Order: sequence, then C-alpha cells, then structure tokens
Amino acid sequence: MKYFGAHVSASGGVDNAPRNASETGATAFALFTKNQRQWHAAPLHAAQIAAFREACALAGYGPAQILPHDSYLINLGHPDDEGLAKSRAAFQDEMARCEALGLDRLNFHPGSHLNRIAPEESLDRIAASIDLALERTQGVTAVIENTAGQGSNLGFTFEQLAYLIGRVADPSRVGVCIDTCHAFAAGYDLRTPEACERTFAEFDRIVGMRYLRGMHLNDAMKPLGSRIDRHAPLGAGEIGWECFRYIARDPRFDGMPLILETPDEARWPEEIARLKTFAAEA
Repeated sequence: MKYFGAHVSASGGVDNAPRNASETGATAFALFTKNQRQWHAAPLHAAQIAAFREACALAGYGPAQILPHDSYLINLGHPDDEGLAKSRAAFQDEMARCEALGLDRLNFHPGSHLNRIAPEESLDRIAASIDLALERTQGVTAVIENTAGQGSNLGFTFEQLAYLIGRVADPSRVGVCIDTCHAFAAGYDLRTPEACERTFAEFDRIVGMRYLRGMHLNDAMKPLGSRIDRHAPLGAGEIGWECFRYIARDPRFDGMPLILETPDEARWPEEIARLKTFAAEA
C-alpha cells in the first residue's frame, strides 16, 4: 500500500501534526518534533506524548506512515569538535523524542565538511555520530537523506550514502530517504520512466533498495545536475509528472512514507489526490 502525505506543521503541539495531515487527505505525514531552528527544546511530557499517540490512532497513522525530520541546525560531520559535540547531543535528543513518541525512524541531512576538512573525514564523523545515537536509543532507525550537493553538503551521491551505511556498527538501524529534487540536482535523471529505472537500478546496486525507508517527492526548479536545492510543485518543475507516476505505480515504494515538501501548501490535497490516482492505476 502507498502512503502519501506532506511535511505538516506541528505548531501548538505535536498532536496537531496528524490532524493537519488528515485535512489534506494524506495517508502519511512528516513533522518536526521540536522547533527545527532552535538547538534546545523542553522535554516532551507524558500528556504531550499521550495526545500525539491518540491523535495518530484516531487518524489512522502508524509508525510506518510517519517520517519525522531533525533540526536543520545539526551537522553530524562538523569539522570542529565543539560544533560536532553540540550536533551530536541535539541529534541524540531528536532520536530520543522519536522513541518517546513511538516513532520508528528519524530522517536527517547527513552533514557538511564546511570546506575545512576532507569529505571522507567528515563522512567518518557522520558515521560515528550515528553510532553514538543508536547506542543511546532503541527502536528508532536513523534515516539518511540524500542531498543536492549544494555547497559543502555531503550525501549527494549513492556512493557516499553506501559509505556511511558501511561504517555504521549496526546497519540494521540505518536507512535512506531519497528526495527526488535532491537526486535530480545531484545529477540522477528522473524525467522519464526509463531514466527512473536506470537511477533506481543504480541505487539498488550501490546502496540497496532494502535500505529505503521513505521518500521526499519534490519537483525541481533547477536543471539536472545543478547542485541547487530548490523545490517545485509536482509537475511544475524540471522533473515533470512521469517520475511521480512511476513511483506511485511501483510496488518497491509501498509501505513507507512518501512525503511532499513542495512549496505551495494549498496544492497538497490536489497533489496527494493525483498520486493516489496514479497508484490506483497500477
């Protein structure tokens, strides 16, 4: 079964996220479990946790349909020890918040070398950071999101994703989220069914489809290989509708959250409905 949704607001409390998702017709959703632009947040208390779980149950959302995202401030490959320690502590807190809420995965951007250390050294720091978080939590998979390769961001090639997985002590608790805009910006063509077939065959060969734990479905404002991360509404960018029809029809993408991060929230119900129509055609 396909789970389509969007990254919805949790403003006013995490229990509002499943309600906001339900209003769009979504069968999946993403959220931030805390303010994504602040380092610290008050711990979740028992009433908040209970309210979130109840709201998810009422709307019919289970853990396999939810893809929480960590703070944008975190850089698990930070070149400075102080910045690295701060990021690691924040990431471990994010993983613990997911564990408390009964969620089984946390999506995150791997990190950046900031042009101050070698990319491989930064990747090694990211892998070690994941290990530390996994040691301190249970039941939550660390889901690495591919990036567009903008600036000094790492994780934009399938080889880099595979490198990280290969250096984590417990790869059974590591997954990948493929963002279609990021992949396209990094040079992976998705404009036709044939291009999608080649790209996902390459992903399976290098990383392994078994590691795919979610996707971000975004069209791209910039051309193939631009290395610029700019999302567009589905069908309104350089990728076009065929990619999203391909994903909606392919059973390899069943049973995981397929999340819109497209820029026009007013179009989410329409985009979700169209994805559901594509899936029904399979």
